[in-house]
Amino acid sequence: MPDLLLELFSEEIPARMQAQAAESLRKLVTDALVERGLLYEGAKAFVTPRRLALAVHGLPGRQSDTREEKKGPRVGAPDGAIQGFLKSAGLASIDQASIQSDPKKGDFYVAVVERPGRPTTEVIAEIVPQIVRTFPWPKSMRWGTGSLRWVRPLHSILCTFGTEVEDPEVVHFEIDGIVSSDITHGHRFLAPAPIKVRRLEDYLAKLEAAKVVVDRDRRKDIILADAKDLALVHGLDLVEDEALLEEVAGLVEWPVVLIGQFEEEFLSIPDEVIRATIRANQKCFVLKDPKTGRLANRFILISNIAASDGGVQIIAGNGRVIRARLSDAKFFWDTDRKGTLEGRLGKFDSVTFHEKLGSQGARIARIARLAEEIAPHVGADPALAARAARVAKADLLTEVVGEFPELQGLMGRYYAQGEGLPAEIAAASEDHYKPQGPSDRVPTAPVSIAVALADKIDTLVGFWVIDEKPTGSKDPYALRRAALGVIRIVLDNNLRLPLLPLLVSATRPILGEAHYASHPHDVFRVGALADKVVSDLLQGLARRILKLAPGADAQTMERAEGQTLSGDVARDLLAFFAERLKVHLRERGARHDLVDAVFGLANQDDLLLIVRRVEALQRFLETEDGKTLLAGYRRAVNILRIEEKKDGERYEGPADARFLVEPAEERLAAMIETVKPQVVEAVAQEDYAAAMAALAHLRGPVDTFFEAVTVNAPEPQLRINRLKLLDEIRASTRAIADFDRIEG
Repeated sequence: MPDLLLELFSEEIPARMQAQAAESLRKLVTDALVERGLLYEGAKAFVTPRRLALAVHGLPGRQSDTREEKKGPRVGAPDGAIQGFLKSAGLASIDQASIQSDPKKGDFYVAVVERPGRPTTEVIAEIVPQIVRTFPWPKSMRWGTGSLRWVRPLHSILCTFGTEVEDPEVVHFEIDGIVSSDITHGHRFLAPAPIKVRRLEDYLAKLEAAKVVVDRDRRKDIILADAKDLALVHGLDLVEDEALLEEVAGLVEWPVVLIGQFEEEFLSIPDEVIRATIRANQKCFVLKDPKTGRLANRFILISNIAASDGGVQIIAGNGRVIRARLSDAKFFWDTDRKGTLEGRLGKFDSVTFHEKLGSQGARIARIARLAEEIAPHVGADPALAARAARVAKADLLTEVVGEFPELQGLMGRYYAQGEGLPAEIAAASEDHYKPQGPSDRVPTAPVSIAVALADKIDTLVGFWVIDEKPTGSKDPYALRRAALGVIRIVLDNNLRLPLLPLLVSATRPILGEAHYASHPHDVFRVGALADKVVSDLLQGLARRILKLAPGADAQTMERAEGQTLSGDVARDLLAFFAERLKVHLRERGARHDLVDAVFGLANQDDLLLIVRRVEALQRFLETEDGKTLLAGYRRAVNILRIEEKKDGERYEGPADARFLVEPAEERLAAMIETVKPQVVEAVAQEDYAAAMAALAHLRGPVDTFFEAVTVNAPEPQLRINRLKLLDEIRASTRAIADFDRIEG
């Protein structure tokens, strides 16, 4: 079957746009072909700095003929309906339509529309100009007097179609004065002459001979292999950089790997600064000395030409620029070390963090107070945690971080070490930003944990207070990432850290004491978790606060616990944590319904206990006892729901022992009385495996009850008592999870 070869040859395409452009071309062309009935066997896109190409294999030579019956109006319909039908069907008169009869609808017109398939070349000539004119470049331009917009000036279009055993034909079309042909061009400097090509194999071979490696992945492989080999020759190791490799592969069509060097004096700069300088300014790789573990005074550069002098001038030119940039970096490094981190803190008072959240200085003070509060929970020294939090962001005001923002935190560690600050403070300076993504490591040192949690919680609470929460796919302040960071820190370090008190503490300094003076009930609002989210825990906290609040009365307490508290900061934020935790646990293989079942209970602000409970519940439900008990639970609850809806009231246990007349119900009631305190005690001891084991004892009595007992007995008192007994089954399981939310 024939193949299509398409190439759009232009000036240099920015490297950052190339991969997406190749994918867009493949999808747009193949979707358009399939939409027109032209199925294909395979397609592959190629991209270099100067060309976007596509090969589509196994296309038919023409479209299939189509035959369609088009149903029209009934016989005798108004003339307007008849004329509309004729126009849509492409008929000249109603005599060209046939008449069909329907027993219910009567006689109606039917037009048989037959469309002969067109040659594939005609279809291609139709769709390619449309795609080129509407191509989704992030940025595009016009040039000369034409109307076409492209990422850079488009010079030529190659488009051929044919089989492997015959000469392909040129698919003829024209776009803004550019006429399609079978001509392409080689390397701009090494082989610029026109090249006539036929099909993909011919295209790839002739371009390679003309110093163009068309396949992006192959260029990457060449660069990486040659760079490693060249480093090995000099007794060094290449510091691999996938993002940089992607970029330089988009800058060259004929990659030539060269090695250069710079003065050893620059090695006094931290390795990360050297690497950032060389990477950002010259797109070069750095090399590591395996003997020292530090960078060597060498760099790898990727040239787009094989120079006649072996690249001597190219290396020299890159070396001059790198030395100049390293001189700047050394100046920044030396200048920064003349001051101290704590000496810079005063400048933060004049730096705005957010117009509604005040200065960066005020934020740092909040983080320090919160880190001090968190410290005892994570095994850190409170004073040390507070001091680490105060200086953790000081490197933001340094010259190096101003030049290379991606080094924030890391430079703080270097400066703290240089000043002789405690090692815990140096580590916290770097680690308090972590984790910054799902693959980033989590801080493990106690002081680092305290500062990292305080930083993230303050960010979350602050933007919740000013109602700048994530909406849909929009999350400009990376609040989802901050919440996931808190979750990962807590879980990875096995921390027992109830969040509610911390959220209350973090909210208070943001709202300010003046706010509380004029809104005394907000002492309880910021800690309120009504409805399904830790409401019981909160009410206990609110009561404890009320005891300390002067003038607190019953009316104030009612207002604190009432409906006015719904939608407050703490409830919304903990619900947000719940959603992030669900996502995190599902990614780790936990069933989403079990996560919902545990979250369906109150008092859920201890993330570690939530996870342990979900894991224990999942193990239990995988056993035969768990599956059978769940089935019995559902049967009990379904009966209760039906009867409660019918009677208009809720039946709540315990059952009355005087009305237990059947041995099966007596046994079930006795087992419930035995199991309930065991489950409560096990949950209180945080032994969820023991709680599940106790619950498993209900399996047999529940099964026997439903086999031997009629719940809806004719005697009203027996019926009510048995419904209350079913409610005790429901209540027994709710000590562990909301079984109503469990699926399967």
